[in-house]
Amino acid sequence: MNTIDCLVIGGGSAGLAAAISAKENGIDQILVLEKESEAGGILQQCIHNGFGLHTFKEELAGPEYAHRYIVKANELHIDVRVETTVLSVSEDKVVRYSNAKEGIVSVKAKSIILATGCRERTAGNILMPSKRPTGVWTAGTAQKYVNIDGYMVGKRVLILGSGDIGLIMARRMTLEGAKVEAVAEIMPYSNGLTRNIVQCLHDYDIPLYLSHTVISVEGKERVEAVVLAEVDEYKQPIKGTEKRFEVDTLLLSVGLIPENTMAEDMGVELSPITKGAIIDHQYQCSVEGVFACGNALLVHDVVDYVSEQGALAGKFAAKYLKEGLTQEKGMPILAQGEASFVVPQLLKTTADESVKLYYRIKQPMKKAKVMIKHQGEIVFEQVKNHLVPAEMEQLVLKPELIAKLSDECVLEVINLGN
Repeated sequence: MNTIDCLVIGGGSAGLAAAISAKENGIDQILVLEKESEAGGILQQCIHNGFGLHTFKEELAGPEYAHRYIVKANELHIDVRVETTVLSVSEDKVVRYSNAKEGIVSVKAKSIILATGCRERTAGNILMPSKRPTGVWTAGTAQKYVNIDGYMVGKRVLILGSGDIGLIMARRMTLEGAKVEAVAEIMPYSNGLTRNIVQCLHDYDIPLYLSHTVISVEGKERVEAVVLAEVDEYKQPIKGTEKRFEVDTLLLSVGLIPENTMAEDMGVELSPITKGAIIDHQYQCSVEGVFACGNALLVHDVVDYVSEQGALAGKFAAKYLKEGLTQEKGMPILAQGEASFVVPQLLKTTADESVKLYYRIKQPMKKAKVMIKHQGEIVFEQVKNHLVPAEMEQLVLKPELIAKLSDECVLEVINLGN
């Protein structure tokens, strides 16, 4: 059985960034395994622009963004194997994979970086009532059919969920000649970026029904109509508020879930909130030598942050291989108040550089106070304006502050209203 220094599972932006970073930090023996026919991940079907503003300081389409990482990986002679399926990963880091050229192969990895991305919630996940007609798609699957395969999934469309993929598909379907009747969102606010609401809905006069959900899908063989209803504060439909739309297609943009089946197989501890791995500030999971990054860690709204985390995971995996990392558990960071979660979830006092914390908030706020508390005292605070759940927030802790922490600390967000 061959031994690999660093094995990266997933060849999207996180996986490629991790592999490049590991290589640039002195690790030569790197293997990236990607299930699709080419590297780049979901970016390959995101043909709209808006990517790369943070990383490259310019606006790129998804494939352009991915291409830059693919070119860099090739220049560094990183072994990226596409059309390769990971069959199993054991607790002792033995990975079994298969592809048409090699058959079934087992390798022993000294370190593993999980960059497996995320998956879409389906109609089954939300228990949507219907007779299971054709014409019900997840927004991401529809995007692949339209943008890569050149297949139109419908002519009259309703979209459930105002996540970014759903909003972008509202515009895409419109540009391809379909009529998008409406976008419905069960929450009282949109779950997409503000720019996507403006550019994808407002610019095309597509109505957005907040606090609405689908209560029935009509049609036996093919979708014939979708009925919406307004929901109350408990997300229950309100009788008498029904709206019927004659459509042949329903697109679901009802959330993404980190793909962590392999993490579970290895015994990696997962967060019940993010559904991703619990990591320390070095992106190491609860299993020594296993790192996680990108959408496998938590669902992002900006790909630049995915790549940023991938680069950090690769950097620390290289450090683990060359020098070793302290295996102390670290100090927990808890999210309180209007903060729904914080990642990384653990800090180690050995941090010798600044640590960026990622967090989301529970409801839109015009103004909020963000604090780090330790033993009941505020050790860091800042006031931020215009926070929305759809956009990831960040906070940077300097090493001199981390050194003063001795046990559990809290990231708390307080709504300051106007």
